[in-house]
Formats: sequence, structure tokens, C-alpha cells
Amino acid sequence: MVDHSHDPTAKKVLVAVGGQGIDAETVRLACRMTDPHGGKLYGVHIIEVNRSLPLGAVMDEVVERGEKILDEVEQLATEAQLAVETELVQARDTGPALVDEAVEWGAELIVMGLPYKRRFGEFNLGKTVPYVLKNANCRVMLFREHREHSA
Repeated sequence: MVDHSHDPTAKKVLVAVGGQGIDAETVRLACRMTDPHGGKLYGVHIIEVNRSLPLGAVMDEVVERGEKILDEVEQLATEAQLAVETELVQARDTGPALVDEAVEWGAELIVMGLPYKRRFGEFNLGKTVPYVLKNANCRVMLFREHREHSA
């Protein structure tokens, strides 16, 4: 019997893409984390809808941009010879939407990219990452981009 408990790859890997420069590297990492034997990558892009608008009220250009982002996920997964599925999700908050998608799809691993953002001079995680780390029921891998050097 083979012990897979130390195998870092997963059969179902959800990768969250937000349209940032870090996306391609994040997707490549997610591809490496997907089991090459029957694993599947699930690319998810969340469109956050302002509370003052109905959930379906998203401008065409925002949807088009989201679809382009997901096309890139499909392209990278295809290059890595992986089965891939993508989903454009409209939600009030990105964190809960990602956690729900992971549960619904049965993801074993969530891979997220984290742009190096500063807020008031301090490094900032934002609200999505802490939410997913706290609430996801599967493993979560965070990929933080290079820190910009301060001049």
C-alpha cells in the first residue's frame, strides 16, 4: 500500500485569480500542485458586486475582463496537460464566495496569489486571505509576490 499522506499534490485544486500580475505564476503553481494522474484544476474569478447594486448588475466590460482572466487559466492548464474548468462568480464578498466554491466543488486545495500591497505604509493582507485561511475546509496555499524594494 502506498502512503500518499505526504504527497503535496491534490486531485482537485481551486485556483483563485483576480486579474493581477501575480495570476500567471499563481496558476503555474496550482498546476504543479494538481495531481498529473486524473487531477483537475478549477479556476475561479470572483466579481465583487457593490451592495447597492443587484447581484446580476455587472457591466459587460467587467465580465469580459473576467473571461479573459479565466481564458489565461485554461491556457496555462492546457499547457500543463491538465483537465481544467473555470467559473466566473458574482458575489458580495470574495472570501465567502471562494470558500463556498471550494466546498461545492469538493476542492482538496485552494491556491491563492497575494500581491504585495501596502496600506498606510504597512504590508496588508486585505480581507479575503484571512477569511479563506480561517474558514476553508481544505488546505490553502498562499503565494505572495516579491516585495517591492523601498527606495
